Amino acid sequence: MNSEDIKQGEASALCRTYARYPLAVSRAEGTKLYTPEGRVYTDLLAGIAVCNLGHSHPELVEVICAQAGKLIHVSNLFYQEEQVALAKRLLGTSHLERVFFCNSGAEANEGAIKLARRYMREGRGEERYEIITLGGSFHGRTLATLTATGQDKIKTGFGPLPEGFITVPFADLAAMEAAMNERTAAVLIEMIQGEGGVKPLPDDYVRGLAALCAAKGVLLIVDEIQTGVGRTGRFWAHQHAGLKPDIVTVAKGLAGGLPMGAVMCTEEVSKGFPPGSHGTTFGGNALISAVASKVIEIIERDDLCDRAARMGDWLRGRLEGIRSRFPEKIAEVRVHGLMVGIELTHPGAEVWKELLGQGFVLNLTQDTVLRLLPPLVITEEELESFCLALESILAKG
Repeated sequence: MNSEDIKQGEASALCRTYARYPLAVSRAEGTKLYTPEGRVYTDLLAGIAVCNLGHSHPELVEVICAQAGKLIHVSNLFYQEEQVALAKRLLGTSHLERVFFCNSGAEANEGAIKLARRYMREGRGEERYEIITLGGSFHGRTLATLTATGQDKIKTGFGPLPEGFITVPFADLAAMEAAMNERTAAVLIEMIQGEGGVKPLPDDYVRGLAALCAAKGVLLIVDEIQTGVGRTGRFWAHQHAGLKPDIVTVAKGLAGGLPMGAVMCTEEVSKGFPPGSHGTTFGGNALISAVASKVIEIIERDDLCDRAARMGDWLRGRLEGIRSRFPEKIAEVRVHGLMVGIELTHPGAEVWKELLGQGFVLNLTQDTVLRLLPPLVITEEELESFCLALESILAKG
């Protein structure tokens, strides 16, 4: 099938939930995407922070093939060595002690919300159920997680929404303290809001929030769906701040493109999930667990966290140079490892479209922010090519 055949086939069969980019992808390798007609694009989005090792990584392909011939799925009724190996490897990247495997970021955040509420009731005997989140946040598209999300635009038409969620302004500690009460179970935050425009929480706010949660007996949940697994230059974004959350959620980059999420928590908080309290059919099956273990192994072996930090430092300098040339067009550059936001002073749809036309796949969020989430194996030469393209586009306008 050529690109037009694929587009027409979708138009007659799929729900119209996605505003597709105007290209079809037939295969991918490393940092490159290929259309059925053979056009090549440099992938600066990595499946939205998913393919951290690039596409069709040979070691992942090898694991997929070998594991598929051994064991793919038997459900969570059985013990499986692949799950145990992954759990130990994943928990070894953090201070956390227990993990629940699921299938997606939304499901991980849904699990974290359930865990926080049930721990408060069953573990501490307190009737606490409210979850406080921040304006501009994005936590998923299930009913609970879209309610938790601090963006009204994704909630339209889905009411009535679940009770027990409060949203307070971004990085406003006084508002957070005022919102806390005897019903507050947890605060759910992103260290860097991705869908919100690559906006980091200020360090002083993070320190103040951690102290406030500790003083009020409130759990702190960090959503690392997009920021985790090496994206920001540490394995977890909260590690930059020396933070030790009670619960951390992860998905996207965890299994190299296969669907997987996880909820990690302390031993104490894990009391909220006794046998029978929560579950999933597919979560952490043998195939995906084996691949996720290999992903973590490669990231650690090849020092990809440090590499992301170094590449981010280089790219920051390059983009700041471009901003200094075009201050009337670029308002701010925000770079955290290989999580990058270039905030324009004007709507960015035309700039995004021209970049796509020159062979660069990236994202536009919040109307004005060019968002880059490239594979952690992206080269300096590929990023330089992007920078030259961006400069040429801005120079024309």
